[in-house]
Amino acid sequence: MRDDDRMLDLPAEFGSGIVGVCDICGTRQAVIVLQKERYKLCVIDFLNKTWLKTDKKPGTPVPAYRSERVWFETHAVAQGRAPAIVLTPTKVVKHPIVLITPDVFGITTTVLDGAIRFAREGYEVLVPDLGKTDGIGATHHLALRTSAQFRGGVSLRSRKVVGLLNLYTDAFEYLRGREMVDAAKSAVFGASYGASLALELAAQETGLAAVVLAYPQPVSPPDLGKLVTAPLLVVTGSRDRAGQRARQQLEAVRRSHPIALEALEIPGARHGFLGRDLAGYDLPLAEAAWTKILEFLKQQLMPAPPRPTPPPLVKPTSSANPPAVASAAAGTPPASGSAPSGPAPGAPVPPAARSG
Repeated sequence: MRDDDRMLDLPAEFGSGIVGVCDICGTRQAVIVLQKERYKLCVIDFLNKTWLKTDKKPGTPVPAYRSERVWFETHAVAQGRAPAIVLTPTKVVKHPIVLITPDVFGITTTVLDGAIRFAREGYEVLVPDLGKTDGIGATHHLALRTSAQFRGGVSLRSRKVVGLLNLYTDAFEYLRGREMVDAAKSAVFGASYGASLALELAAQETGLAAVVLAYPQPVSPPDLGKLVTAPLLVVTGSRDRAGQRARQQLEAVRRSHPIALEALEIPGARHGFLGRDLAGYDLPLAEAAWTKILEFLKQQLMPAPPRPTPPPLVKPTSSANPPAVASAAAGTPPASGSAPSGPAPGAPVPPAARSG
C-alpha cells in the first residue's frame, strides 16, 4: 500500500479531494469522495473519459457521451469568463440542449446524476462550475437563503441573485452557440435553490422548449411563473414544505394565466430526495422522479415524428356485363335499341345453318 492510498482511510467529508481510483473511469488520480455511499469521482470533470484511451480493442462500442471543461464569456464576474462542464453525446446528429442551473453548492450529486442521465439520452448538457468561478461564494449562498426566509422566496430584487441569473444567461447563450446543437430545442433543469433560479431564468428566456424544477424553493414575486412560455414540470415530495409552497405558487398562477404546468408529487419524499449524499435520498422515489423527468423532456424536445397521412380509401367498382350478354344470361330478350344476337328476320339463312 502506498502512502497516498492510506488517505482513503481518513474520515473524508463530502466533496473533499483525496487520491484514489475513480469509480467511473477506473483511473487512479485525485478524486472527490461522496459521503453517503463513498463514491469516488474525478476531480477534473468526474465523467467517463475511457473513450480517449488507445488500449481499447477494435469494435468496442463508443460511449454514449464525452465530456470536457470549457470557459464561456460572461460579464457577471470580474474575470470576464467562467468555467463549466459540457457533456456531449457521441452520436453525430443535432443534439437538443439542457442547461443545469446549480445553486451555490456547485456540482452536487443531484447535478452530477442529472447531467449523466441527460447526456445518455442524447442531450448536450452544460453545467456552470460555481465552485471554481471567481466572485461566487458564501455571500451568494447567504443571499439565496435570506431571500427565501424573509422575502417570501428567492427574490429577483437581490443583487446577488441577479448576478447568478446573468451568469446563467451567458452560459445559455454559449450552449446555444455550440456546434452540433439544435438551439430550437432547449431546456433548463434545476433542483432546490437551483430550481428557483431556473424558474427565474425561464421567465426571462422566451426561446425555451421545456423547464424542469425539482423541489424548488418559493420565488418572489410569487406570480413570476406567468412569464414562463415553455411547458413546465415541477416535481415535489409530499413531505417537503418548501417544495409544496413553490408548487402552490405555480398552481395559483395557472388558475389565472394560461401556463402549461404539469405537477408531480412523490408520496413520502422529502426535500433533496434526488441527492445521493443527502439524508432525504430515497432510491426508488428518486428513480420514479428521474423516469418522469426524462419522459417529459423527451416529449417536449424529442417528440415522435408525425405519422404520414394514409391515402384515401377508394371503393372498388363492380364490372358490369354488357347489356346484351346480361340479358342472354338471364333468359330475357334484349332491351330495345340493342342489336339482336341472331340473323335479322327475312334474311337468307346460310347453307351451313339449314337443318338436314
